Amino acid sequence: MGLSKTIWTNPTEFLRNQQPENPVLFFAPSVVQAMARRFLDGFPGLVTYAVKSNPGEEMVENLIAAGVKGFDCASPFEIDLIRRLAPDAAIHYNNPVRSRAEIAHAVARGIKSYSVDSASELAKLIEMVPAAGTEISVRFKLPVAGAAYNFGAKFGATEELAVELLKTVAAAGFVPSITFHPGTQCTDPNAWASYIREAAVIARRAGVKIRRLNVGGGFPNHRATGVVPQLDATFETIGRVAREAFGADLPELVCEPGRALCGDAFTLAARIKAVRDDLHVFLNDGLYGSLFELGQIGIIDRIEVLDPQGTRRSGAVHGRICFGPTCDSVDRLPGDVPFPDDIAEGDFVVVHGMGAYSTVTNSRFNGFGELQLVTVLSLKL
Repeated sequence: MGLSKTIWTNPTEFLRNQQPENPVLFFAPSVVQAMARRFLDGFPGLVTYAVKSNPGEEMVENLIAAGVKGFDCASPFEIDLIRRLAPDAAIHYNNPVRSRAEIAHAVARGIKSYSVDSASELAKLIEMVPAAGTEISVRFKLPVAGAAYNFGAKFGATEELAVELLKTVAAAGFVPSITFHPGTQCTDPNAWASYIREAAVIARRAGVKIRRLNVGGGFPNHRATGVVPQLDATFETIGRVAREAFGADLPELVCEPGRALCGDAFTLAARIKAVRDDLHVFLNDGLYGSLFELGQIGIIDRIEVLDPQGTRRSGAVHGRICFGPTCDSVDRLPGDVPFPDDIAEGDFVVVHGMGAYSTVTNSRFNGFGELQLVTVLSLKL
């Protein structure tokens, strides 16, 4: 999937003129840069981009142009990508489980920040990573409320373990820090408050003054028509609760947004292959393609439908069962998808807010999955 060299005015212009038979992702660099500046101006600390959400070079380059200087990487591939595109950027290797080969790769690339949530993984870092000037952040977990899914099911130490890990990190001569992830797509600013307060408890119990507190990702993009992300309120909550919880021992703050930075900069256009007996809608994209994540955290209802000439369908909207193009019956979008009554075969279904976890999860199952990336000045139809 390569980025088109032609820059189009908006998705409508491209669809009307090109009549693509395969799905298209429209990318607006101006949206990326505006969102990056919103984080840089509003978050009270260092902003690092979670590369996993969209590792496209066009995405990373626009973040760099906007002033982002930190990146959260989860693999040697992502580390090498950022070292190539932004040689002087701060890289945090915050995947808490790494093989020895991966640790050696990171050390060779000069990585000076890691996270950990278990004694066995911390032992590997102490064995292999030079301590001088290297940060190790202890990642802990709490019961999740208000998130689309629970990151603590896989990662994060309990409070008791986190206290012991933090003591060990400090005793081994590393820079002690704490990190957490409140869960994905957190639309309630208070999702961060209990985590920040618990981080202060862990630090006090360990008797360790931490250098930094990484408040993770979880910052949402605009997925639901009636739920607009409250980013400014979230930034205020994080800063205020951190000051209250830590007082004179306030650490430097770090965040690692992924979908919040890339999600709203991309819009997907899929084409209707068939409307079967006026009941089921079949698209040329689905859960095995760029719509994979909808099966994990629910439908994006910011949907518009254009006819082949680029005119917006305006019939009454109601939910229909919607399938992807593959022969697998699992390939169904969750729930009932809101479509106008007057949709027809050949129409374009335009889904906004599709920049996160779309390019990286798109597969070629059944021979589908050809996805074009097109640059536009604006995502407005």
